[in-house]
Amino acid sequence: MKLHIQNPKQPGRQAFILAAFLFTLWLVQTGRAGDPRTNSWFTTYSGQYARIYTNDVSRTNGYSVTTWTNGSTAQSLPVYCGIQEVYSSTNWVYVRSTGLGSHVMGAWYLNAAHTTYFPAFPTNQKTLFRIPRTNAVPATKSLSGGGAIGIFVDGVAMFNNWDAYYWNGSADTASTGSSGYWNRDAYVNEGATFDPGNAHQPGSGQYHYHANPPALRYLLGDHVNYNSVTKVYTESTNTPTKHSPILGWAADGFPIYGPYGYSVSNNASSTIKRMVSGYVIRNGQYGTSNLTTYGRITIPAWSARLHNVASNILSGPTVSTSYPLGRYMEDNDYLGDHGYVQGVDFDLDEYNGRYCVTPEFPGGTYAYFVAILADGTPAYPYNIGMGYYGTPAGGAVTSISESVNTNFLGGTNLASKLNAPTVKNGSVTLTWSATEGGSYQVEATTNLTSSSGWTVLGTGVTPNKITGGYTNATTLDKRFYRVGRTAVASFDSAGTTSITGTGTAVSAPGGSASRGSTVTVTITLPSTPPNPPAGAPITSVTLGGSITGAGISDSTAGTVVATFVIPSGASTGLQSIVIVFTSGPTYTVTGLTIN
Repeated sequence: MKLHIQNPKQPGRQAFILAAFLFTLWLVQTGRAGDPRTNSWFTTYSGQYARIYTNDVSRTNGYSVTTWTNGSTAQSLPVYCGIQEVYSSTNWVYVRSTGLGSHVMGAWYLNAAHTTYFPAFPTNQKTLFRIPRTNAVPATKSLSGGGAIGIFVDGVAMFNNWDAYYWNGSADTASTGSSGYWNRDAYVNEGATFDPGNAHQPGSGQYHYHANPPALRYLLGDHVNYNSVTKVYTESTNTPTKHSPILGWAADGFPIYGPYGYSVSNNASSTIKRMVSGYVIRNGQYGTSNLTTYGRITIPAWSARLHNVASNILSGPTVSTSYPLGRYMEDNDYLGDHGYVQGVDFDLDEYNGRYCVTPEFPGGTYAYFVAILADGTPAYPYNIGMGYYGTPAGGAVTSISESVNTNFLGGTNLASKLNAPTVKNGSVTLTWSATEGGSYQVEATTNLTSSSGWTVLGTGVTPNKITGGYTNATTLDKRFYRVGRTAVASFDSAGTTSITGTGTAVSAPGGSASRGSTVTVTITLPSTPPNPPAGAPITSVTLGGSITGAGISDSTAGTVVATFVIPSGASTGLQSIVIVFTSGPTYTVTGLTIN
C-alpha cells in the first residue's frame, strides 16, 4: 500500500511511505458473507493472551496475569483468548476455542463475603464445538442436561441453568445428567462463585456462563457499563436504543441474543425493549402454587412436559431455611400455563425464546434471549430453558470428517493489518495489529528497485498486547518501510484440528484425476509473487475455470489444499488451478490433468 504524506520538514513536497509486511499483510476473512453462523464470532482479541485476576486486590489494582496456578489447576504457558479457528461445511459450523474469555477473568470466591478462595482456576480447554446450519424443531423436546449446551461467540462454554445437583427424595445429590424432578438452580446456588463476568469453572478448568454474561456483552456494545476503577460491570440505566447482538449459539443451531429485542416480534421498526421472561416464582401470585404454604408436592407443567411424565405429583423438600424457595428450577412456573399470553403479558416462551425478526435474520428466526431484570440481575431461566426448542444435534467433537471451508484462523495465524503511518515533527510512526508474544523487525529503504537496500531499524520490537508500534526520526523526504514478525514466544496451543476430507489424494502440478471422481489436491504455489504466510485467508480455489474447491486450507506457507468434485462431463486434458487469496495475490498453476 502506498501512502502520500506531507513531509513537515520540506513543505510542498510529498513523501511516499510504503509500509508492507514481510509475512502478514493479509486481511482476515471472518466468515461467509451474510451468514451469522460463520461471521458472528467475536475474534477481536484472538491474538491476545487470556488473563485472570487471582484475587480482589489484584482486580482492584488492575494487575492481571497470563500464567497462573493455585495448586490444583494451572496454566503454565500463556494461551490465546477464545475463538481460534472457524470452519464451515454445507451442514455444520465448527469452532475451535481455548474456552477462555476475551475480558480479564476472575477473581473467584466460595462465598459472597469473598473470604474463601474458589478451589479452581480456568485452563485452556482446546475445544472443538460444532453447530448445525439448519434447524430441526421436534414435537418432543430434549432436556439440556449438564455440561456445555452451546458456545458463546467469545468461545466460552454455555452451560444450562442447572448446577448438577437434584433432590433424590432425601437429600440433594450430584449427577452428570438430570436424574430427578427437583433440579438445583445454578445461579441461585452457585452465584457467589461467579466472577464479575458471571462465570466460573469446575476442577476441570472449563470456564463457563450459566446466566447473563455482562463482560461479553460490554465488549459487544450491548447496554452494559464498565467501572474501570472497581472492574465491575453493570446494566446501563439509559433507555436501550438498539437490538442486542448475538451472544452465542445453542447446540440446536439457534442463536442466543442479549436481553433487548424489538417490542413487536415481527417488526424491525418497533421500539427496543427488554425481553421479559415467561417464568415467575411459585409463591401464589399469577395463579401459581404457593410452595411455601402448600409444599413442593407437584412439579410445574413445563417440567412434566419435558420429562414426559403423566403426573406432576412428584414431591420435593419442604420450603425451609435449608431448602429456600428458588433453590430448584422447578420452583419457577411458566405463565403460559396460567392463562397469560406470550407477546402480551411476557415475551419469551418456556424455552426462553421466541420467533422474531432480528438484525441478522430480517426474514425471521427462532431465537433465545438472555433473561434479566431491569437492573441486570439474571432472571430464570437465564440463557435458555431447561429444554431445547430445536434438536440439539451440535456439540463437542474431536475431529472434522468432511471437507470444510476455512472461515477464520486466530492466534499466530492471524493476519496483521497496517494502520496509516503518521508523520509529526520529523518522525514517522508505524502501528500495526500484532500477535501478543510476537517479535517484530522494522526495516527501511529509499530505493525499492534494489532488494538488498533495506536497512534494519529495529529488531525484537514487542507489541503492546495486540498493537505493534515503532517511531523513526528521519530527515529524509522519501522512505519506504516494512515490518515483519520474526519470532513468537512459547504458548499453549488451542489444539490441532484433524480434518479428513473425501477423495483420492493427488498433487499439482503434475497430478491427474478422472471425471466423476473426488480428489483432494495438494497445490504447490509458484515462488513469485512471494507466498503469503501460513493460514492467510483464501477467497477461492477453482479448477478448469468452473470447478470450485472445498475444504480449502493453507496451513503451510506455499502450499494450498483443496478438494474438488469433478463432474462426469468435465473437460479433459491439462487444466489450470486458480488460487485467489483474500486481499493478496492470485496464483495460476497449470498442472492437473483430467482424464
